Amino acid sequence: MEHVNQLRRLGLFDAKVPRYTSYPPATKFSNDVTGAVFLDWIAAIPQGARISLYLHVPFCRRLCWFCACRTQGVRSDDPVLAYVATLTQEIGALGRALPQGVTVARLHWGGGTPTLLGAPVMRDLAQSLRAAMPFAPDAAFSVEIDPNEIDTARIDALAEAGMTRASIGVQDFDPDIQQIIGRVQGYEVTRAAVEGLRAAGIRSLNADILFGLPEQTMARLSDSVQMLMSLNPDRVALYGYAHVPWMAKRQAMIPTELLPSPEARLDLFDTARRLFLWDGYQEIGIDHFARPEDSIAVAARTGHLRRNFQGYTDDTCDVLIGLGASAISRFPQGFAQNASSTAAYQKAVRAGQMATGRGHVFKGEDRLRARMIEMLMCDFHIDSAALMRDFDVPHERLAAIYAKAADQFAGMLTIDAKGLGILPQGRALTRMIARTLDAYETQGQGHSSAI
Repeated sequence: MEHVNQLRRLGLFDAKVPRYTSYPPATKFSNDVTGAVFLDWIAAIPQGARISLYLHVPFCRRLCWFCACRTQGVRSDDPVLAYVATLTQEIGALGRALPQGVTVARLHWGGGTPTLLGAPVMRDLAQSLRAAMPFAPDAAFSVEIDPNEIDTARIDALAEAGMTRASIGVQDFDPDIQQIIGRVQGYEVTRAAVEGLRAAGIRSLNADILFGLPEQTMARLSDSVQMLMSLNPDRVALYGYAHVPWMAKRQAMIPTELLPSPEARLDLFDTARRLFLWDGYQEIGIDHFARPEDSIAVAARTGHLRRNFQGYTDDTCDVLIGLGASAISRFPQGFAQNASSTAAYQKAVRAGQMATGRGHVFKGEDRLRARMIEMLMCDFHIDSAALMRDFDVPHERLAAIYAKAADQFAGMLTIDAKGLGILPQGRALTRMIARTLDAYETQGQGHSSAI
């Protein structure tokens, strides 16, 4: 109880902070990054470099009320097919712009629901990507799978296209909670999808599950976690439900009075965490768990864990290029985001232009602070020696940046010649501690709960 009281005094249960899947957060992007800037950054990619691609499909057959992703509901395939045609055009333009010898090492299809595409469309899209740019022999290809929107034909199409990892959204298996959040997805449907994927040779599986949902109790979440573990996923993302109805209007369908308190959210997280650890999963960062042999568990043990828009990853490519409406690209020079609306995105691409709508050009200490925050989020420790080597920053400057965190979170940190570390009892505060390293963040407006 004293530990909870200490977390309360430090503001954990009241704070709204970024998730820090990027720095600066996308809320700080501006209109300074244009299509011309994006093309300059593409041209600056070294010849022979390995890059990552993210492909966004912003459509769903039904809109889940809990979801805050950029997506839209569709009843027919016509808008989807029109969008895929535009996406294919953008893929071709990117392939022509890439410097010689650049290869794709990572490919991720996200959404929305990329598996609402029919099997022939999936095959054509995958062929368009491989025709436009070379893929590395060891390229990894992951796809977000909706168990309600998958069948044998689509699984076979993805397997033939080279999918190596499937990512399944679970959220919660409790039928009452599913009704409240507008996502009905039974355990048997999910199990059938998992079995179909494994029968097709897809050996790597990760799953997302949420805590902090309406009417969720420790008993209900325990049941859902144990049902999920029976499917034996290689890794699990245990995300806190972000109730942000001012950003995602559909969340107004979820009664606020049914949501657990911040203190209850912490109990829910700890309940699920203990179950995953008991079952042999390794804890990864603030909200992931993985089997010891999984690639992100290996990356965590060897100091190669990274953080991007999909969460934790072992992807160390310097460049990530986003394709599709609202997709975000990351370069050594900054971030570039495509136009968010599908109409604006398609208009630009069909006119032969890049669809870049906004972004951020790194300046000042951006790269330094981004790496500090990533170290903290991945390893709970900032390595001063590595920062001084990679950014040519004096130790005195680092000490000055650490001082703000030390003032606010005394007793939760260690600070010495090696760097700044978060003690085990302070790990729930990680995003708040990261905020002290953020030169942009001020009031936390528009962000989700710190727990």
